[in-house]
Amino acid sequence: MPAGNVSTDEAALERAASADHHPVPPSAGEARGQLPAGARPARNAIIGAAVIGYAWLLGGAAPFSTRALIEVLLPGAVLGVIAFARPLERIPAPASVDTAGLSYWVIAVALLFEWEASAVRDDRSWHPSLTDLINPLIAPHPIKTAAIVVWLLAGWALVRR
Repeated sequence: MPAGNVSTDEAALERAASADHHPVPPSAGEARGQLPAGARPARNAIIGAAVIGYAWLLGGAAPFSTRALIEVLLPGAVLGVIAFARPLERIPAPASVDTAGLSYWVIAVALLFEWEASAVRDDRSWHPSLTDLINPLIAPHPIKTAAIVVWLLAGWALVRR
């Protein structure tokens, strides 16, 4: 190649690098700075504020009170109605089950059940339940509210699945 072509090639590379090349041309809405179809930030902000507000109210309820029971059952009932009303979308079963991985989960769940059962059966002063261990950690109202929000989002994730 002659030396003159090298500088021409470099100039072409610089022009290509400086130009705004998109592999997919933007749609008319994206070109004007609009949100993609289906994005509803105002609705999502309102729902988020409602969930956080509900969690704040629920976090202020006395443990094991009638108010706390009703406030816990209410989102469960709503999510249950949504899950019942939506058409079923089955996930195909796996071809095989990893028995080693499954056995680890079964052992972990069995140990948690045994811990709770022995805490109920025995004196709690020397053997606290998991609830007794976690309650001081989530006692502050903002932390309890955050835990309730995570709980509500986990329920929604199960319904959406």
